[in-house]
Amino acid sequence: MALSPLNQRRWNTFRRNKRAYWSLWIFAVLFGLSLFAEFLANDKPILVSYRGEIYTPIFKFYPETSFGGDFKTEASYRDSEVECLIQSGGVEDCFDEPEAVITEIAAGSYAAEGFYKGWTIWPLIPYSYKTNVDRPGAAPLPPNGQNLLGTDDAKRDVLARVIHGFRLSIVFTLMVTGAATVIGILAGAVQGYFGGWLDLVFQRVIEVWGSVNSLYVIIIMFAILGRSFWLLVGLMILFSWTSLVGVVRAEFLRARNLEYVRAAKALGVGNMTIMLRHMLPNAMVATLTMLPFIITGTIGGLASLDFLGFGLPSSAPSLGELTLQAKQNLEAPWLAFTAFVTFALMLSLLIFIFEGIRDAFDPRKTFS
Repeated sequence: MALSPLNQRRWNTFRRNKRAYWSLWIFAVLFGLSLFAEFLANDKPILVSYRGEIYTPIFKFYPETSFGGDFKTEASYRDSEVECLIQSGGVEDCFDEPEAVITEIAAGSYAAEGFYKGWTIWPLIPYSYKTNVDRPGAAPLPPNGQNLLGTDDAKRDVLARVIHGFRLSIVFTLMVTGAATVIGILAGAVQGYFGGWLDLVFQRVIEVWGSVNSLYVIIIMFAILGRSFWLLVGLMILFSWTSLVGVVRAEFLRARNLEYVRAAKALGVGNMTIMLRHMLPNAMVATLTMLPFIITGTIGGLASLDFLGFGLPSSAPSLGELTLQAKQNLEAPWLAFTAFVTFALMLSLLIFIFEGIRDAFDPRKTFS
């Protein structure tokens, strides 16, 4: 679909801002890859070929009995016996000497009646964010060829946790920021457009609500209901929407007495149409100026809560929890370095992108 002339000029303005344009591409690639984190870092194969049939463990539960084993629990695909069962087609020798059978299969000298040579396709990183790495030594373990960024104090692969944690942080931020932005813009628009007693009462409500300590409320709610992702999203939205109200309200208060608004009212145009179609675009520059602060504040708030132990459940791949581990394990500098680089890169890219978007919506900087 072709862009309108106005949006085309905005896009051209954004593209001329090289820092914002390339930041958008880098962020899009990183976030796009993180959306497929299960294909990049997982302790389950992407595909398994067993006796001529294809299995997808990354999507579906398969018991060990599906591959000729004895247990009805989920197959441990990294176990040597399960690996042997898959490669040999489920021969009984795998329970006695799996390594020997695998060696013979690799050498091409294994022969058995009804033998099927199976195979597995693994992700680039054969560990999930909660997988315990089988490496000798006391955790946290330093980086090597097996774990490029080392392990944390629970022997979990740091790179796998960063990939999953990056996705979790961005998805959480987009959900909170998107909902809070819509609520804040609508509240500010209604206050500024109608004014009077509605504006006065709304301002007092916002002042009271803004004085509530969000951290205390989150701690209390988690103590009552337990920690969960969706509960944290809802609580963060409740305390984030007020950030945009003042800016949008000021823009609508300024614009409601301008001639084009009075002309629209005289022509019988509805209030919602005037607010959304005529006044809101003029308030977008101020709104977009505040968005980077809301986004970085949301990411920082999530990391702070996780750092303090009041954020996402402990099993979640949290970047804030990685920062806490870096503080508690000063002898493992790779944890602090990874946390710092991840946060610095993520926040810098987002700030550069929204700076470019803000300039693109600014009429004083828009050109063809």
